[in-house]
Amino acid sequence: MMGRLTALVLGAAAGGGFPQWNCRCPVCALAWAGDPRVTPRTQASIAVSIDGERWLLCNASPDLRSQILSHVALQPKIPLRHSPIAAVLLTGAEIDQCSGLLTLRERQPFRLYATAATHAAVADNPMFSALRRDDVTRCAVSIGESFTPLDDMAVEIFTVPGKMPLYLEGENPQIGESAVNIGVEIESAGKRLVFIPGAAAVTPAMHERLSRADVVLFDGTLFSDDEMIASGTGSKTGMRMGHMPIDGDSGSLATLSSLAARRIFIHINNTNPILIDGSAERCCVEDAGFEVAYDGMEIVL
Repeated sequence: MMGRLTALVLGAAAGGGFPQWNCRCPVCALAWAGDPRVTPRTQASIAVSIDGERWLLCNASPDLRSQILSHVALQPKIPLRHSPIAAVLLTGAEIDQCSGLLTLRERQPFRLYATAATHAAVADNPMFSALRRDDVTRCAVSIGESFTPLDDMAVEIFTVPGKMPLYLEGENPQIGESAVNIGVEIESAGKRLVFIPGAAAVTPAMHERLSRADVVLFDGTLFSDDEMIASGTGSKTGMRMGHMPIDGDSGSLATLSSLAARRIFIHINNTNPILIDGSAERCCVEDAGFEVAYDGMEIVL
């Protein structure tokens, strides 16, 4: 008997996690002080399953080992070697999207799904040769292609406006749609979940796709476009980094306001005040009907 489409939020934070290891911005300072209004979060990833026994990871964050330790569903069940992680799908080749693959190097079979461009970026780093090809099957998937990583689960990837990974972008990165930054639509028994951890904009085609979804996990990196500049933690706007802000006339809050789906912000930067329970920004998001993801959040469709 087929189960229900279930997603576990393994990590809800942007690159660096929350609090970031070297940051004492106003939001991180609360976490370091143990303020109960904030909850630490690891770097963004979700695990999806139909039967609760075999799981697809969407991105493999640097925090993957601690995420496995925190989720019994992902822990080995059978002697001597076993893992419920049957497949991994990468939405890009950023460090916080793929470096957790090195945690999975102990000769455990699984399938690795990504676009050809992302596979090439990963393969260019010789460290990833530790994932032996007789154990880890590389599966290149194309934009618009439907594939079945697990029984009774159909997945389709689609382009999302963004940029090249930070270590490849150069001085003047181009923001646009390409196979290096994708979104994921997962469907089972007529229920649809969409995962978009990074987006510089929402195109009409994306909006139409989101309008058919039951749950949308969407890029919540920054509340305001100049957040990192204003806080003194960086010199780039959110749009320069390939992330549309939550706030503003063209922000994600306004852009996604008409969706009937359950809407959840994920990939939240350590400077983002929506991480603070009761903050004006959190209230703004919640009053608009959006949720803020946290590690361990379970979503059942």
